[in-house]
Amino acid sequence: RLFAHWEAVASTHRVSLPRDMSGPIAQMARHRQAREPVPYVSLSQHGKCEEAAYEERQYPAGKWACVTMGEPMYEQSISMSFMKLMRYICKENSVGRHLGMTVPVLNEIHLTKEGSELEREVLTAYYLPREFQQNPPVPMDPEIHIIERAPLQVITRVFYGMTTEETILREISLFWELLGSTDTVLRQTYIVASYENPSIPQRRNEIWFIRRA
Repeated sequence: RLFAHWEAVASTHRVSLPRDMSGPIAQMARHRQAREPVPYVSLSQHGKCEEAAYEERQYPAGKWACVTMGEPMYEQSISMSFMKLMRYICKENSVGRHLGMTVPVLNEIHLTKEGSELEREVLTAYYLPREFQQNPPVPMDPEIHIIERAPLQVITRVFYGMTTEETILREISLFWELLGSTDTVLRQTYIVASYENPSIPQRRNEIWFIRRA
């Protein structure tokens, strides 16, 4: 029943779910309460009408497992990448055990020069739990790379729901309107941070604007 549920979710993203995902799906369901947050320091919060409109944060350097995909649709790319990462998290690693889930999962995107659409390639990144930061388990999948990401300063804004190319472009545009003109953040590279699994219709996401070094 669980596999059939995820098969239906995958089909909404125009992705077919391989049978060998039943094991990782069952493991993720068993461990769903234990999710370690990616560490960060909140630098400032900016409100509008007593509501936090956006927040500035500093993320430390850390090791991430990353996959890059360039499917025709954004949701296809992140779905295919996360299936690979699920296999790595659940068992297909050099320690042969469940590593534990961290949130958020990051999806780094790039806009075309015109800024009207997303480039095909999306990098999906999973932060390794504290236990494995010093000595990351080696992935069995050669398409998963363990990289040390530099410290990151971002301005973040929450949004809810599906993360299609259309909704992401809209959220970027809305955030620029809110932020006003500034040259202190990158204009063609952004991050979509995902906090909940794709079966939740009104799932929590954030759009991250990256501060220039």
